[in-house]
Amino acid sequence: MQSHKTGTRLLYKLTLVSGMLECLCFAGVLFGYASLVFVLKKDGYFSQLCDSDQDSNGTTAVKGCSSQDEQFALVFTIASFLNNFINLFSGFLFDYFGTMITRLLAISLYTTGTLLVTISNATLSILLYPALSCIAVGGILLLMTNMQVGNLFAAHRSTIITLYSGAFDSSSAVFLIIKVLHEQGISLRSSFLVMSLCSIIHVVRTLILMPRTRIPYPLTQYYTYGLKCGKSNPDNVEQRMSDKALPVSGKPSYRMNSSEEETQVNRSAEDLVPSFKSCVLSWFFVCHLLWLSIMQLRHYLFISTLNPMLVRLAKNDADLVSHYTNAFAMTQLCGVLCAPWNGLILDRHKGKPLAPGETEQEADLRSSLLSLFLTALQCLLFSLCVSISSLPLQYFTFVLQVINRSFIYGGNAAFVNIAFPACHFGKMYGLVMSTSAVISLLQYPCFALVKGPLDGDPFYVDVALTLITLLVFIHPVYVFIHCKKLARLRKNRQTVTFDVKLPDESA
Repeated sequence: MQSHKTGTRLLYKLTLVSGMLECLCFAGVLFGYASLVFVLKKDGYFSQLCDSDQDSNGTTAVKGCSSQDEQFALVFTIASFLNNFINLFSGFLFDYFGTMITRLLAISLYTTGTLLVTISNATLSILLYPALSCIAVGGILLLMTNMQVGNLFAAHRSTIITLYSGAFDSSSAVFLIIKVLHEQGISLRSSFLVMSLCSIIHVVRTLILMPRTRIPYPLTQYYTYGLKCGKSNPDNVEQRMSDKALPVSGKPSYRMNSSEEETQVNRSAEDLVPSFKSCVLSWFFVCHLLWLSIMQLRHYLFISTLNPMLVRLAKNDADLVSHYTNAFAMTQLCGVLCAPWNGLILDRHKGKPLAPGETEQEADLRSSLLSLFLTALQCLLFSLCVSISSLPLQYFTFVLQVINRSFIYGGNAAFVNIAFPACHFGKMYGLVMSTSAVISLLQYPCFALVKGPLDGDPFYVDVALTLITLLVFIHPVYVFIHCKKLARLRKNRQTVTFDVKLPDESA
């Protein structure tokens, strides 16, 4: 028994570390697209859209490549939109078919995307559209299946979820590495071929270090998975033996087979779990969607207007703009360092005794209050800094941006995991992300307003978004009221219990 427990702990730790490396090296590479564009331009992708001629030295001088830039921007726009919107369908897939099917689909899409880049060239530039979209969808599916690993470590559940989200953000450095390797003479084709071959590692991890269905929360005793998934589980064996040992007085004994037992257990569980519809119609979902959508829109608009803002503040100094652009890119790599702090905030109550009558979910919700409030406060400060026309202040803005972004996405996944049943996690997470992706499309009208009537000055749009950001505080306020209500009901139940008088047996 002790050897089984030791082997299980080792399995859990290997799953945690390998999942971390998977998210850090593969899942979110799309968001390093800016580094990849330099390589693609150098290799002549979409160059047929540009006017070119030969200069006196015999080299090709490319002129008027706005059409080329538009194509690169459109590739990223489609891929980043699918990265969020496809979560709705992938969530249903994950909840109904489990981890193995979802991961095999993710690996297939990811490998297809990397192979399409491998066979693409300047003539076949159009392949970038399906390639980057497949990489984006495959990457987010890998992240979704890894988030459940937090269930293996109950005391650090939210910390692990936020850590994985931070690793997803920091994986943008992969395209930066590809850019550096390209400058050293290693072709784009070779780099993406290596990424394609790494899919073998993903398949092996799926079979050995991940469950076929889902990791439950809380864990059952002796819970295991991987190669042992098809074998008898000691917990299940002991449970069935105890069930058979129970006498049934006044009725003939009837022994259910394993399929009947599983059906009965599933039906009993379904009666206790809220329906998906009730979760979607709850105020938790509405407030959380408002919280995520507003802050995500604020960040997306900042990124889309960053270059013209820096050009304006630097007074067209190209070197200064390049310096601040590099500073912004470097801060984005720190997401994996910032995200776990949010997880520590969410898990700070773990290991402490619960109040009388308090449930684990109520304790988790109460602990999430500080995380939700701090994330909203960070976004408000970030939006205020963006609105101030001071170039040196943008260093602080970049720091706030990466901290707030890591808090947003890590906190989003953690709150969905806390507030809604585990069996609906994939669907709820997917619905939140896909709906917020649709709302984030409002960045385009805002960008058009800045470029058109406002003549490139985003001040009034920034002020408006700062005022709208105040709405995100509704979410922590509602959770606070809900927790207070639960505490009051629990206190009333205890008062009623203590006031009950036992009958006098001597009478």
